[in-house]
Amino acid sequence: MLRKIFTFILCLIPWFASSIVPVDYSYFDSLALPFFTPPRLFFQIAWIIVYILLAISISGIFNTYKFRDVSLSYKITLAINYLFNQSFTLLFFGLRNNFLGFFSCLGTFVSCLFLYQETFQLKEKSTKFLDPYILLSLFASILSLIIYIMNTLQY
Repeated sequence: MLRKIFTFILCLIPWFASSIVPVDYSYFDSLALPFFTPPRLFFQIAWIIVYILLAISISGIFNTYKFRDVSLSYKITLAINYLFNQSFTLLFFGLRNNFLGFFSCLGTFVSCLFLYQETFQLKEKSTKFLDPYILLSLFASILSLIIYIMNTLQY
């Protein structure tokens, strides 16, 4: 049991790495935003929940298989998804680049679909924890695209 908790914690902690990057919300507040933009608190809570569910999914894989027995394609897909996910804060808020922020969101969504497929092949039960991640990354991609378009057409 202790091993499972430890594996879960090891799978959870890296997803919060981007939260140590300082975020200038005044940049976000200065943008033209669509009417369906949720309050900031929505994303803060939603991503915490998604990261917990994601860690449950990943730790389920690594509690079922030894690390070396997990397919290389799963590990690569997970790494690509992680990099896209974590890059958003740096690209959107750090560089103040709406297009790269959209690219990061879209990459997160697409790689999330591949991660779902890879997870399904290893442990179908673990895929149900990825459903909210897919939905949130789809919503974030759509929102990010519209923010990019609205703020590009403005000038």
